[in-house]
Amino acid sequence: MQATIWHNPACGTSRKTLEILRDHPGVELTVIEYLKSPYDAAKLRQLIADAGLTPAQALRLRGTDAEERGLAQMDDDTIISAMVANAAYVNRPFVETDKGVRLCRPQEIVHEIL
Repeated sequence: MQATIWHNPACGTSRKTLEILRDHPGVELTVIEYLKSPYDAAKLRQLIADAGLTPAQALRLRGTDAEERGLAQMDDDTIISAMVANAAYVNRPFVETDKGVRLCRPQEIVHEIL
């Protein structure tokens, strides 16, 4: 099974999710450190939609100025544009497998798509 994680090594939840993926038999893993290789708008839209979320639901408020900027109340295109310009605004970690996409908070959610 192919699996891709959009990973932030500084995030405990992301590290724990990555560990689950590495320990799961048969997973061929791709790790994208999205702060080094940021999302493009099309892929980010696809991940959010496939996870059943809105851009506002995928917005990281903690540790960013997104709330101060009022991003959560803005339209989807504005939120996506902000996320593409500053990948720290994207909550993490997103994981994509053949079985779907999940925003793995908490990390155990990854089991739904393994």
